[in-house]
Order: sequence, then structure tokens, then C-alpha cells
Amino acid sequence: MRAILPALIVLSATALSAQKPVTPAGGNHLMYIGTYAGSIQIFDEATEALTGEIKLKTGIPRSLTLSQSRTTFYVLDSTNERIEIVDIATRATTETFTLSEGNKKVRIRGMQVDPLERFLILLTRSATRQIDRWEIGDISMQLYDLAQKKVTRSIPWPRGEEREFVNIRFSPDGKLLYFFGDDVLILETTNFTEVDTWPLSRPIEPGLGRVNFGAVDDFNEDPGFFTGLFTSQDPIQNRRIMNLGRVNLVAKTIDLTPVGPAEGISFAMSLDRKRAWGLLQGGGSATQPIGRYEFWAFDVTARKLISRTAFEGRPRMALRVSSNGRLLYIYQAGETIDVYDSTSYKKLRTIEMNADQTTSLFILPRK
Repeated sequence: MRAILPALIVLSATALSAQKPVTPAGGNHLMYIGTYAGSIQIFDEATEALTGEIKLKTGIPRSLTLSQSRTTFYVLDSTNERIEIVDIATRATTETFTLSEGNKKVRIRGMQVDPLERFLILLTRSATRQIDRWEIGDISMQLYDLAQKKVTRSIPWPRGEEREFVNIRFSPDGKLLYFFGDDVLILETTNFTEVDTWPLSRPIEPGLGRVNFGAVDDFNEDPGFFTGLFTSQDPIQNRRIMNLGRVNLVAKTIDLTPVGPAEGISFAMSLDRKRAWGLLQGGGSATQPIGRYEFWAFDVTARKLISRTAFEGRPRMALRVSSNGRLLYIYQAGETIDVYDSTSYKKLRTIEMNADQTTSLFILPRK
């Protein structure tokens, strides 16, 4: 016992210290991220310790889509064939399904969840194996009814314009679907017919070119809004201008403020929507040489760029702001999350995972 007691004391002290809040802490939420281990790992934001995981029945997740109620993850697996529905509070799978059957494989290339969680809109393409070939089907939008657990209809392409990729969003009440392109086509969600158009291809102001959507953030936004960086073209000087703006889908308005030349910055906003940060990642061009990494800080309330700070980044990066706005999390492409101070941009520490990441990072309140 004399030999064992000191070891037990050391182990107990280690276990207690592992659960102590780190300084400075990012908040008191939980962090969720998909991994190559075929699970969603869960970290305590206060201690930055792994506190649990959700083991997925469909294996490695390719993406996580969060419901508007923030109670459910819709998981697309790495084969793009299977969807798994996960209840976040119980950490349990409630359903899995695939559209593939027999010699026909259906790849899901995109997914949007109805705000009321009545259905999913899936962008799909099929491949049917014949004796001597694969027959590739047309790309299509399909409605998967969550109550009936089956595809109940195909959604016709607005104005007959088939597209390889789509950018669509719902109104907060789920009654309208916004189909982004040169203009925004607005469809009702009963028969999916066009009821309105938002002519974004026209200049918002005289002398200003059309506005293109860049990096936007709706994770910390009110439903029906999203804030981000938008690019406009000066038709006189032929300059690309970066604007900080907020979109109101229901009112069909964009409030834009120029903040500088367009440079391809990512964008992530704090929970209180007062501050936002972006990443400049060198891509090998003359203006962005490889190895050039910067934090950009924005005052969202005043609509201005606050600062640009160089730092030692990593080859592939994504950015998420902590729940209290004091920390910045750099993740993606690896099994670590680097933690930075959101004011000094000093790297504080690294959160070690036990598997490589495959999805976006989600920071949600405790249930």
C-alpha cells in the first residue's frame, strides 16, 4: 500500500488537473467535429479536453449539416451515398438511409435541411452499372420526406437551367427557397414554382458593378440573415472591391460597406456579432505568395477593417471563433486544433485529437 498510494495520488491529481478550465478559456460550450475514426468527437470548450464521441453507423463523415433548431446533425458519409441523422442531446442515431439500390448508385452532392425538418433537398447524380458500362444519370434535385422516409418528388430546375452545383437557402419559416445564381430566384416550397426574383446581377448603386458572394457566415446569425465579405467590380477603374455586408433574405436587401481591395479572405463571426475575423492564406500568386498567412479583424458594428496581423499558419486552415469571442480556433487537415488569442493573435496552445478531421467545427451550448 505504501508503494501504491503515491501513484494513486499522482493519478488523481492528473485527472483533476485535466478537467480544470484552461486560461484564457474560450467559453463553456461544447465543440463537435467529424473524424476519420468514423465518429463525431466532442470537446469541452472550457477544459479543451475530449469528453465524448458519437460513433456513426455510416462510418467516416464527409460533412455535418446542423438543423435550424440546433438539435440535429445530418451527416453525409465519405462515399456520398448515405445520410445519418443524429440527435445531439442524446448523442444517438435516429435514422440512416441511402438512395442507392441494386446496381444503381446515387451520389449525394449537396444537401439542405428544411427549417421545420419536414424534408431534405438533395442534389444527386446516379450511376447505373450495366454489363459493359456505367450509365450516368442527369444531375437532379430531389425532395426526401423525413416522415415518409423516401423521395417523394423531383424538383424541376428553375427556368429549366440544370446546374452542376447549387447554392440554395430557405426562409426562416421554410415557405420560400432562394436559388442563388446571377440573380436570386425565389421559389415557394409547396410546388416549387418561381414566385419572385431578386435581380442581383443589376448594380446596387449607379457606377457599381454586380455583387458576388464571397465568404459568408450564418453560424452565429439570426435565421434569414448572413453576414460576410462580398466582392464588387468597379467598372471604371476595373478594380475588385471587398465589402463587408449583411444580407436580409426576406427583405431582399444587402447592406454593403467597402473595406478594401478584394483579396479572398475567409470569414467567421463572434456569437455577439460585434466582431469577425478572417484568414488570408497564401496560394502562390504574386499578391499571395505561399507561406503568407494573416489574421484579419473586422468591426462588424462599425463595418470596418481593424487590423491585419501576420502569423505562422499551416498549409490548410479553417477558422472558428470561440463562444465568448476571446479565442480563435484554427483547424482542418490534421488531428490538431491550434488555439490563438483573438486580440494579440498569439498562439496559446494546441488541442490534440486522436484522429484526423473531416468536417467543419461546430460550437454549441450544452444541453
